[in-house]
Amino acid sequence: MRRLSSLKEVVDTWRGLEAKADELAQLVALTLKEPDPALESELQAEVANLGARLEQLEFQLSFSGEYEERNAILALHAGAGGTESQDWAEMLLRMYLRWAERRGFQAQVMETTPGEEAGIKSALVEIVGPYAFGFLKAERGVHRLVRLSPFDASHQRHTSFALVEVLPEAEEDVDIKINPDDLRIDTFRSSGPGGQHMQKTSTAVRITHLPTNLVVTCQSERSQLQNKQNALKVLHARLLELERKAQARARLKGEHVAAGWGNQVRSYVLHPYKMVKDHRTGYQTSDASAVLDGDLDDFIKAYLRSRLGEAR
Repeated sequence: MRRLSSLKEVVDTWRGLEAKADELAQLVALTLKEPDPALESELQAEVANLGARLEQLEFQLSFSGEYEERNAILALHAGAGGTESQDWAEMLLRMYLRWAERRGFQAQVMETTPGEEAGIKSALVEIVGPYAFGFLKAERGVHRLVRLSPFDASHQRHTSFALVEVLPEAEEDVDIKINPDDLRIDTFRSSGPGGQHMQKTSTAVRITHLPTNLVVTCQSERSQLQNKQNALKVLHARLLELERKAQARARLKGEHVAAGWGNQVRSYVLHPYKMVKDHRTGYQTSDASAVLDGDLDDFIKAYLRSRLGEAR
């Protein structure tokens, strides 16, 4: 029913545009016979609006792949380098949260593993919004940061890496069916910040899928039930990824790569100059601060346009 509703919305949109184009054509013909400067000005604005809408719909052809209309689960992993890379992973987490806020998407941090001194070792974020996975698939890969280190007493330049994974949210019992006997569920007390309730009661949940040995942990919520639901949501997404990887040569996520030299998809240089460059498309900007504040749309659009026509 969701698929039917989605297709009906697409058809209604195009039929509405067709009707609007016919109406504008009739008005243009009328002004050619009886010139009216006020009407001509109004028609020019209407035609421009129609052209902009058509351009937007043309861009949506980028989302013709499977699952792209769904919500996304974003996984961030700090690369080698200790505190530097862990701080970089936290900067990326903030960047994606701000990007989601800009687009009006809902973002929930489902799990974070804090670093020893600063930053995070890893994080899981659920991004809820139309075509969230379709947009964020442009972000998967290794992200590289070059800057003067705030953690180095000599303030030398450092290079840090972090890996971004993007998974489509799976529909339980539709995309993936899990036998309850295949799950081992452990509960334990949450660590880190979160209040006395979380630390005194066993609210954290760890789920192990025995056939694949996949392990998912969630401890960010005060409720054990909510943490279990979040963990199951992530587990379904990871199992869907494994199934698609076997069937379609890992086109959803891509082959696993190490978060290190030579594998980066995008570089963020903050010293000795400021530049953010996507190595897949060549798109770049000198406004690194805006990008780190969530202004990612131009990078995402450049990537999606570069992928038009490729098999998914």
